[in-house]
Amino acid sequence: MRIVQSKTSRKRRMPRGTLFFGTAIFLSVLLLLAATLSPAFAAWYGRGAGAFFRRVFAGVTAPFPFSVAELALFLLPFAIFSFVWSVLSSDRTKKERIFTVLSAVLILFAFLFSTFAFLFGAGYHTVPLDEELSLPRDEVTAEKLYQTALYLTDRTNEAALGVAFGEDGFSKMPYSFGEMNEKLVRAYGILHEEYAFVSASGAGAKPLVAGKLLSYMHVTGVYTFFTGEANVNMDFPDFTIPYTAAHEMAHQRGVAREEEANFVAFLALEKTDDAYLLYSGCFALLEYTVSALARENAEHARDVLSRLSPEVLREWRAYGAFFAKYRDSAAAKVSDGVNDVFLKSQGNRAGNASYGLVVRLAVAYFQNQTDARE
Repeated sequence: MRIVQSKTSRKRRMPRGTLFFGTAIFLSVLLLLAATLSPAFAAWYGRGAGAFFRRVFAGVTAPFPFSVAELALFLLPFAIFSFVWSVLSSDRTKKERIFTVLSAVLILFAFLFSTFAFLFGAGYHTVPLDEELSLPRDEVTAEKLYQTALYLTDRTNEAALGVAFGEDGFSKMPYSFGEMNEKLVRAYGILHEEYAFVSASGAGAKPLVAGKLLSYMHVTGVYTFFTGEANVNMDFPDFTIPYTAAHEMAHQRGVAREEEANFVAFLALEKTDDAYLLYSGCFALLEYTVSALARENAEHARDVLSRLSPEVLREWRAYGAFFAKYRDSAAAKVSDGVNDVFLKSQGNRAGNASYGLVVRLAVAYFQNQTDARE
């Protein structure tokens, strides 16, 4: 009799749980559909309830000095093995075992999909960043690219005057990761006061342990929406760390699109009075701009590089040598392909090419500043 009651109780509990998570999926679909149909709704939700949920999730994981998401991924195989073993060794019937496994899969999918929808997904459907910043949408010409690259070259060289470089050609971050975090959080606080679309948050970034593996996948950082964490690959050179952290923190604050997070990262670093953070932001934006310029006018691109200070040029070359060993890895091809599909699934037709669209924002931003000064 006890066995029959136990099976009955299981049958009663599991459908209720399945119904709950099925409802979560249904509401998530409705939310994303509403955001897709109305950019105004997407912005309203992202700055309100979405920002609240992101702060809650980031607040729960913030006390841990390590990435909770990375730890969860490390433990996932053991969790799956333990779950499968417990199901197979139970006294359930074959149908009950299948139902248990399917319920577990549904619960996991519902958790990931609903956290994506309620914390982050609406951000892909807000008005474009150039509209938020009131930037002109003029055609990006080779001459404008050249002028933007020259401006960024001057700013990078100027910032580099306050930066220490090692004999290996790389610059050295003059403080700890934690101190960098504090500076970035303050910078984003200033940015939030100026731009409402950047949500308020006191959360910083976290270092990742599996750096080498991620480097072969061309992953410098990742925002894990289901834990609210901005994660940074520490295998990369120092000068890339602040910009990567600022990029993932932009996601953490509701900036979903990749090219927009790239540019918002620069805006945040620009708000600091710290030479190394500004150097990191200017170098990254210059790299994007010169790459685009080289496709339009190789001679102008060479001219820009010739204007870099010797220290900055050495770092540029050192970074090229560092990245060469990861450039054509098989893991990167898989990772880039998956990321490309994901970006396109969120309405971004450019896919991975969207990372280069930051150049259009840079050209418009600096053109706007030039026009304002004149």
